[in-house]
Amino acid sequence: QVQLVESGGGLVQPGGSLRLSCVASGFTLSAYTVKWYRQGPGKERELVATNTAADNTDYADSVKGRFTISRDNGKNTVFLQMNSLKPEDTAVYYCNARWYIYNYWGRGTQVTVSS
Repeated sequence: QVQLVESGGGLVQPGGSLRLSCVASGFTLSAYTVKWYRQGPGKERELVATNTAADNTDYADSVKGRFTISRDNGKNTVFLQMNSLKPEDTAVYYCNARWYIYNYWGRGTQVTVSS
């Protein structure tokens, strides 16, 4: 069964850090471009970070210098390290993997940044 499962979300204080994981099953992640999206309360879903099969990365301006996307192909997993978190980072974070016509989504993990 093809699946993407996110984990690592939770409640964190402003300035804190979290590391999100996205584990793929049923397919090999190494050939896919993987993206992290987020959707905050009352907001549209936005692209946060991208990691290509060639290990090129790109980030939204709002998270540059604070978030890092990486992958471990041996574990079929992509990570999103989030530092210096702000209340406006509060959102459900989704993992997306795409390769040609194949396009998979996880169900998301909640990140809440609050004191």
